[in-house]
Amino acid sequence: MPAPQLPDAEALCAALAEAMRARVDPAVTALVGIHTGGVWVAERLHAALGLKIPPGSIDVSFHRDDYHQRGLHAGNKSSQIPFDVEAAHIVIVDDVLYTGRTIRAAMNELFDYGRPGRIDLAVLCDRGGRELPVAPTWCAHSLSLPASQMLALERADDGRLSFRLMEK
Repeated sequence: MPAPQLPDAEALCAALAEAMRARVDPAVTALVGIHTGGVWVAERLHAALGLKIPPGSIDVSFHRDDYHQRGLHAGNKSSQIPFDVEAAHIVIVDDVLYTGRTIRAAMNELFDYGRPGRIDLAVLCDRGGRELPVAPTWCAHSLSLPASQMLALERADDGRLSFRLMEK
């Protein structure tokens, strides 16, 4: 089976921002990126959409349902939510949506900070393979991959984003 053509992450960031523009209020919408790729995408979206509320970042490590198997990884980052979560419109941002378990963990982490009024989900790429009933509000690209492969977002020294396909 030939390797799939990987999407242009830079183009997807621009497309995602355009898709969100009509339904995001710059004065009241807050972005929260999931470490690490989701944080990079959230930074791009925040600038492109001209949002007023500073973006947050979220570490889902302690809320993952496989924490007992995976443990903590070196270099884990803590969650930083620089706004009041209570009744806020929050868009969780991630690079790749797969099983839905990371998104569930992100929502659990958010609720540790308060009760949002609304949560949406924006992802660069949906690779299929859902195990939980999670669907993005905005998705720039869909791609089907076998379970043995992983799609990873990388950031170069100059800040450019790109995807890399890896074997698990």
